[in-house]
Amino acid sequence: MSIASIMVSLDLGRSAADRVRLAADLAVRFEAGLTGLAARTIDAPAPVGDIVAAQDVYAWDRRALIDELAQARVVFARNAGTALRTDWRQGEAGAEAFLVRQALAADLVVVGRDPQGDGAGALGAAPGPVLMEVGRPVLAVPPRTDRLAAARIVVAWKDAPEARRAVTAALPFITRADQVFVVSVGSEARLEGAGEVADHLARHGAHVTAHPLTGPTRDVAGEILRFAAQQDADLVVMGGYGHSRLREWLLGGVTRDILDDAPLCCLMCH
Repeated sequence: MSIASIMVSLDLGRSAADRVRLAADLAVRFEAGLTGLAARTIDAPAPVGDIVAAQDVYAWDRRALIDELAQARVVFARNAGTALRTDWRQGEAGAEAFLVRQALAADLVVVGRDPQGDGAGALGAAPGPVLMEVGRPVLAVPPRTDRLAAARIVVAWKDAPEARRAVTAALPFITRADQVFVVSVGSEARLEGAGEVADHLARHGAHVTAHPLTGPTRDVAGEILRFAAQQDADLVVMGGYGHSRLREWLLGGVTRDILDDAPLCCLMCH
């Protein structure tokens, strides 16, 4: 697999410029095109007796949207740097829905891990809904992160279709990494096939080792992140939402915990 097209979600949050710089650096590294995207909806006016007042409210919100999109485009243009080819797309639509629709031509979608906590507002595309719908690898970037070396990568392995897709999607990163750690967690970790995955990646030229963490744990995400910190990794690769997103929202789960707390970039596939 190669990466020829990268799309990055833009908003007016504190880390938007950092996220663009990170995506632009990847675009240069992989000789890929880079597209910035931003969108939000305009709220329908509340029912009022005065139609002129309702039209005024709509017109004001539309002018605000145009201004916000222009600001987001400036953030993209100023921080895309030396990316080989750039493009810009914007719309009046839900941020996640617009990104999903545009990403049919993307090899990698870059989003903020915590857009609302970062002050992104309505332009912010939440990574969970995007991951569920986009059908493309999603790179969730934590706040204040403007570069991804991907020199030391943790593959959080569980033998499921989502994880298999994530490993395939991450091959352009994995084959360039200094070290890759394939980690499985839990009492049955040795049965998940981490060693076979490591052998498979080694045949692609990766410098890779397998690490079954077999102790019982109720905090799989915590174990993965602790291991990543111990290895000084800057990228986690994993499948996302093996259970339904509603179940994880109600009861918790590894994907939700990672998206809530990860201090490093995470490449996920659903």
